[in-house]
Amino acid sequence: MKRRIQGLHEADQSCPGQVRDGLLLVRVERANYRWDLRKPCYLLRFSVLEPKSLSGHSIVGRLYCTPKALWKLNWFLRDFGYDSELLGRDEIDEKSLAGLRGIVKISYAVVNGTSLLNLDSFAPASQWEELSSASLANVVHSEVAQ
Repeated sequence: MKRRIQGLHEADQSCPGQVRDGLLLVRVERANYRWDLRKPCYLLRFSVLEPKSLSGHSIVGRLYCTPKALWKLNWFLRDFGYDSELLGRDEIDEKSLAGLRGIVKISYAVVNGTSLLNLDSFAPASQWEELSSASLANVVHSEVAQ
């Protein structure tokens, strides 16, 4: 059986509006704990708020819960304004994660032919104006230098 899907050939990585490496102001839409013997993690779905050209897009990333990776999970929770009382008791309430806002720096890596999204760093949402303008200035400066 053959199916015709309008626009399929145009939906590739070079499409304008595709979420690329860089800084994004996001809101947590959903968080789910995934248990794995070697690498338990939280699977997070974010809705992009800024930049406006990407508003409404979603990205999905993982934050691992292994002893070596807990520092990054803690960083995410603090910068996104997670309840400090719950954090102090080493508790994560998945329902409390939904709606949290903050800044995430993302990049992509290809591992064994699979493109993976990396959540590289985090910052509070209140720093969006400062960080986004500094990021834009760096991009313009590097393009002029070439």
